[in-house]
Amino acid sequence: MKPIHDQNKINQLLTRGVENVYPTADFLRAKLMGKEPLTLYLGIDPTGPTLHLGHAINLRKLKLFQELGHKVVLLIGDFTGTIGDPTDKSATRQMLTRKQVLANCKLYKKQASKFISFSGKNSAIIKFNSKWLAKMSFVDVVGLASNFTVQQMLERDMFQKRMSEGKPIHLHEFLYPLMQAYDSVAMDVDGEIGGNDQTFNMLAGRDLMKILKKKEKFVMTMKLLTDPTGKKMGKSEGNMITLMDSADEMFGKIMSWPDEMIDGGFELITDVASEEITALKKEMANPRDQKARLAFEVVKIFHSEKAATEAQANFDKMFRDKEIPEEISEVKISGSMNVIDVLVETKLAASKGEARRLIDGGGVKVDGEVVKSYDFVVPKGIVVQKGKRGFVRVVR
Repeated sequence: MKPIHDQNKINQLLTRGVENVYPTADFLRAKLMGKEPLTLYLGIDPTGPTLHLGHAINLRKLKLFQELGHKVVLLIGDFTGTIGDPTDKSATRQMLTRKQVLANCKLYKKQASKFISFSGKNSAIIKFNSKWLAKMSFVDVVGLASNFTVQQMLERDMFQKRMSEGKPIHLHEFLYPLMQAYDSVAMDVDGEIGGNDQTFNMLAGRDLMKILKKKEKFVMTMKLLTDPTGKKMGKSEGNMITLMDSADEMFGKIMSWPDEMIDGGFELITDVASEEITALKKEMANPRDQKARLAFEVVKIFHSEKAATEAQANFDKMFRDKEIPEEISEVKISGSMNVIDVLVETKLAASKGEARRLIDGGGVKVDGEVVKSYDFVVPKGIVVQKGKRGFVRVVR
């Protein structure tokens, strides 16, 4: 398949949601206008059982490359995932077993299929980096390490921060960028995309491609969807929207976002044109209305327009008509819990005895419905209400 030279799509690919392009955007533009398709990849370590909104940002960009006729690879880091990427971590990650990693990525291909196609003439390819990394001997690893210096590794911000705080940096964390760098060499790709928090790792791959393949690899770093404190939405922060969330869960979670996240949300995870986003902000002076439109657009992409319409109606029925506040604090709990335990865990009740008395008196509601049983199991993403003013959203 020959590349498609659609200037509008190429402009969108190079600008929307993009933080940086290495070596330059002009370099990549020239490659995109060439006669041969590029091969690029997105790597994901299976550290959790579901992909989330942060992954979707990169998958959407990968989709655009695929639509322009380029070969895209979804690389599952089933080897690197057992070690753990130290990026943005103030402490060493807990290492995972191979069994855990393989269980986590079981549904990744199906979830990624919401964006990229694994069938047809220009089908996406899925690969696993254990195919080459697990076969490396100690001699191979030493040889690979000889291409980098300790000073290069210590340039990473989080390593500098850990040293200043007297926290340990384990040797295997130094080796992680080497392994990710070797992924590019093993697959002999033209480029890689990922979140801007992966810049160091991706540029390590670019350096290694120059040394071992004498090849100029492009790197596209994407903006992150962050809250007002600068923390990215994801597993580590406990505030992620997963690709497995229901339409109602997605809509409700986005409506609970701070207003400062509206602009980033429109740019990174919707198909609304930039000009229309500007017009919407003028038409919808109320941030609540802007957020509702954002939630609608996101749910439409992940589910369907019908599901988005129903989710909006359900949200309005629950929150606007019943005067439930839209800004609700979230409480993270582990595993399945019955309503008694949830009330105590979220501090809506001081004790199990008080929780039972509240239920007996009809003072506890879950998503607007009165709870009558002590054994009621509270699903994730659900709003638990005590009386007229006590509200929390349960997340896991």
